[in-house]
Amino acid sequence: MADYIKFVDVTKCDGCRACMVACKNWNDLPTVTEEYSGSIQSHAKVNAHTWNVITYNEHETANGGFEWLFRHQSCLHCVEAACEKACPEDAISHTEFGSVVIDHDKCVGCGYCVQNCTFDVVELATYKDKHGKEYRRAQKCTLCTDRLEQGLEPACVTACHTDCLIYDEKEKVLSEAEQRLAKIKERFPNANIYNPQGIKGTTTVYLLADKPSVYGLPENPKVPLSQIVWKDYAQPLGKAMFGVTTMAVVGSVIAHAMNREKGEHKGGQDHE
Repeated sequence: MADYIKFVDVTKCDGCRACMVACKNWNDLPTVTEEYSGSIQSHAKVNAHTWNVITYNEHETANGGFEWLFRHQSCLHCVEAACEKACPEDAISHTEFGSVVIDHDKCVGCGYCVQNCTFDVVELATYKDKHGKEYRRAQKCTLCTDRLEQGLEPACVTACHTDCLIYDEKEKVLSEAEQRLAKIKERFPNANIYNPQGIKGTTTVYLLADKPSVYGLPENPKVPLSQIVWKDYAQPLGKAMFGVTTMAVVGSVIAHAMNREKGEHKGGQDHE
C-alpha cells in the first residue's frame, strides 16, 4: 500500500474531545478518573487506558489578546522508536502501516519502554489473571492498526469534525501541509511542521502553531546511542553467543545504563 501518515493540524482543533471518545469506544478502554487540578484539560497526559488526550495551552497573541492552543496528544509512532529499542523481549515492533505496536503475549511488564519513550506516552496497565494474581502490560495508541487492516481510518480521524486529523498518503499530506503552513505564518509566526528527523520522522506528523516546546514536545529528539547499540548489536550477538538467560542479565545492565543516561539528560535540561 501507499505510504500513509496521520496528520494533525492543531490550528484547526477546537478542543471538542470527539477523538478521545472515539478512541475509548473503539478500543473498549475503561474510564480513568483524575483528581481535579483546576484545569479544563480532562487528563494531565495520556495513560495506559486513555490513549489520546486533548491538551490545552494558554497563548498570548501579538496584540496582547488570548487564545487556546490545543493539541491531540497520542503516540507519534516514531520511525526509529526508542520504546522498541529498549524492549528486551522484542515485544514492540513496526507494522506495514508504520504503526508501533506491542505484542502483549511477549510483553513482561518490565517498564523499560515506559522509561525510554521519547514522548512519554507508554504506560503500564495492571490486570489480574483468573487466579487473582496481578500482572502488568505496556499500553498505548496503536494507530488503530486493526482498523487499518480492514481499510478503515483510525477511529480518532473519523470522529474529527474540523479536519484537524487526516489520514492519507504521506507525500500528498505533507505537500498540503506546507501550503497550509504558509497561510498561517502571519497569525502564528513560529508555526512549524513537526516531523523530527533525529528519529527518522514519525507516522503522526503535526502542524504546530508555535515551537514544539510550547506543546511539551522535544525540539530535536534522538534515540540514545546506548539503545541503538543494545538493540541492533549487543542483543542479537549476545543471544547468538550466550543464550537467552545470559542476555536477560546483560539486558538488565544495559537497561540500567540507559535509564541513568536518560536521567542525566533530564537533569541537564532542568539545570539549563
